[in-house]
Amino acid sequence: MITGLMVLEAVLSIALIAVVVLQSGKSAGLSGSIAGGAESIFGGKRKGLDEILAKATIIIAALFGIVTMVLVKLMQ
Repeated sequence: MITGLMVLEAVLSIALIAVVVLQSGKSAGLSGSIAGGAESIFGGKRKGLDEILAKATIIIAALFGIVTMVLVKLMQ
């Protein structure tokens, strides 16, 4: 069981890295901070793939945390 959880954790860690890397970056510099502020004030939303990747990041990170805590408990 511990070996299976370790394999699952390795798969989740690779998936988490991939999902974070695939997300589009924020604009850099002063113009990016002004545009980012305007989007948050006026209710700008992420579209399509960025929204899916953001949700996937949250889900995979939560699963990774749960599996890590279970492994720690089983290893003691």
